[in-house]
Parts: sequence; C-alpha cells; structure tokens
Amino acid sequence: MCCAISTSKWGLGTEPGSNRTPTGRFRVAEKHGAGFPPGTIFKSRKPVGRWRPGDRVRPDDLITSRLLWLEGVDPHNRNTYSRYIYLHGTNQEHLLGTPHSHGCVRLSNPAVIDLHDLVPVGTEVVIR
Repeated sequence: MCCAISTSKWGLGTEPGSNRTPTGRFRVAEKHGAGFPPGTIFKSRKPVGRWRPGDRVRPDDLITSRLLWLEGVDPHNRNTYSRYIYLHGTNQEHLLGTPHSHGCVRLSNPAVIDLHDLVPVGTEVVIR
C-alpha cells in the first residue's frame, strides 16, 4: 500500500501543545470508525456528521472516515497518546503530499479505511 500523506505544517516534534508530528516508534493503541460510511466526521472519536468529496472545502482539519490512535514507545515520544496523535482521513485530500496537519498524519479516506481494516491494535508504526 502506498499513498500520499500529510504531516504537521509546524514540523516535527513531541512538545505538548506544539501541534508537531512526533517521530519514532509507535503502536496502534485504539482504532475508531469501523462500520461508518466513508467521510464520517469524528470529534472526540464520536461520529458527528459526514463529509463527501465535492463538498465545499472547509478550512478546518476534520478527522474523517477512520482513525488509528497512536501511542509512543520511545522515551522521547511517550506523550503521543495524551497529545491525541492519530492516523486519520481528511476533508482536505487536495493537500496530501504537503505538510498541513495539526500534528496528526492525514491519509486519503480510502487509504485510511484500508489501513484500518488491515492492521490490528498493537501494530507497530514508524514515523521518520
């Protein structure tokens, strides 16, 4: 599987409140969104609406379709889970391939659905 992603527009880092994308080794701690239609919008991991390709582009960074919540396993990134860093779908698919997130790793909605279906909780993830 290969796809364009988007990481933080503020760069890489692990500082709380920095909105930067952490690097290192992680594991998938939780998965959310199974069974919901593509484009489902999540807030606090709960479904709150739906975005569809072709909808007016919204300026906010929506979490759509599925999310995989990461937990850091390296000493420098152990705060990742408490920072709510996810792999997730986005309403801004046109920005994939450029740094533009608020710290999470964005994927296209089809890619995050495939990833969600393929990997179990506990799967190791490396961000470099």
